Amino acid sequence: MSNETNNETSRIAEDSLDDMKGRFLTFYIDDAIYGIELYYIADIVNIQPITPVPGLPYYYKGIVNLRGKVAPIIDVRLKFGQEERPYDARTCILVVDVADMQVGLVVDRVAEVVTINSEDRNPPPDLGMRNEERFLSSIANIGGKVILAIDCDKFFQSDRRPN
Repeated sequence: MSNETNNETSRIAEDSLDDMKGRFLTFYIDDAIYGIELYYIADIVNIQPITPVPGLPYYYKGIVNLRGKVAPIIDVRLKFGQEERPYDARTCILVVDVADMQVGLVVDRVAEVVTINSEDRNPPPDLGMRNEERFLSSIANIGGKVILAIDCDKFFQSDRRPN
């Protein structure tokens, strides 16, 4: 590949990342709206049979086969210390790319993609740091809806093995 082709490919990739900057996929856990930057989202799939794996933290439901790749599945409700609830037709799995692997996040339902400009983001308040607040990067009020933006690095930090 020539340098010119490499430069063009890099430019296209950077433009694609710029297009996703400030854009979040929003989803519900109970009545709360959370968001994850589109940059991390690889796919959205319907809930499917999950194979339990012994010895994992309580919020790991197990593993699934996602298009030929085995991915661990985390129930976001449980990670946030909320009650488990039965999955229904609106429950889905957000497949995220983080730390060179794919992880599925079970959420109550997906809402929409929104743009949250940096000036609309506020730091989460320090209110004793409940579980879900430790994972927040910002809070925004968009169209009268409060959106709690998840910091994926913090969200998965306790699940990564040290190198």
